[in-house]
Amino acid sequence: MSLHVTNARTLYQDGSAKFSLAIRFLFPTICCYGDHAQAKEVLDFLAGFTTNHGYSPSYEEIAAGLGLNSLATVHKHVTNLQSKGLLQRAHNRSRSIDVIPQRPAKKTVERLPLLGRIAAGKPVEAIESAETISLGDIIGNREVFALEVRGDSMRDEHIVSGDFVLVERTRVAREGEIVVALVDNTDATLKRYYREGNLIRLQPSNTEMAPIYASADSVTIQGKVLGILRKYA
Repeated sequence: MSLHVTNARTLYQDGSAKFSLAIRFLFPTICCYGDHAQAKEVLDFLAGFTTNHGYSPSYEEIAAGLGLNSLATVHKHVTNLQSKGLLQRAHNRSRSIDVIPQRPAKKTVERLPLLGRIAAGKPVEAIESAETISLGDIIGNREVFALEVRGDSMRDEHIVSGDFVLVERTRVAREGEIVVALVDNTDATLKRYYREGNLIRLQPSNTEMAPIYASADSVTIQGKVLGILRKYA
């Protein structure tokens, strides 16, 4: 049984499977310049005024508090903030501008503490260190994406279903490397790569499974495996 990735061509071409680290900010649609900075000031003023007084300010109080000469400017910012889901207004009562509490952004872990080495054979003395490790230490400046493994064709390499493989995007591979190969422009599979004359042998690491043989011109290398990620809980 080989590993298949649905719509693998699209995955490779549009880069949607590329592994990346993202940071989400609390107010993702507000920058800190021009009108956006002024909108942020309006939002901060509303939050502070409501906290201090127990009720929301009027448009006049917002304008006076921020030194704005135009109520139309205040109305524009309030309307924009409401459309972004940061404010809500009730039209049947006065002082009805309420700041919507925002969920804190999920913390993105970029580095993990590397506290030492652990023995898998003879026990060694446990000494805590102050080092750290990140995916960047493994990836470097290479272009890398991740794929979730489905199937058991590479189980003898300790790559099992549910693991995530980190794959360096490349079109070439050396003999014996574990690659993501596209066969006949339809199905992608995770196998060891061997060239035998005009044929490519895609070798599973599972004694119960037979290798895949395909003509060299029908096999496209999409990347080679750098490592795996596994979650136990």
